[in-house]
Amino acid sequence: MTDKILAFTTADSQADAQRIARDLVDRHLAACVNILPPIQSVYRWKGKVEEASEWLLLIKTSAPLFENLKQHLPSIHPYEVPELIGVPILDGAASYLDWLDQNLPTPPQDPT
Repeated sequence: MTDKILAFTTADSQADAQRIARDLVDRHLAACVNILPPIQSVYRWKGKVEEASEWLLLIKTSAPLFENLKQHLPSIHPYEVPELIGVPILDGAASYLDWLDQNLPTPPQDPT
């Protein structure tokens, strides 16, 4: 088991997806964000079934940073209710997990 998390969000345009991804990496809330080409979403919003093309963002982060990500994402996201789901990364290639460690801030140590 690792402390790494794969987080998901969507954006309504490629430009917004790129802006969000860049912001999260610049702020060290993510080591990497993949942007997948348009997906088709079907969802209920304000009592109606809607359909939209969206870009899916796969955010590689860590459990210690996830709370900061939850707090920050709404401030940079155009949606009234942005999706944010975190899934634990149970295991992975050691070299990739090491790379994530090198590119995510080290959580502060408990001084006790």
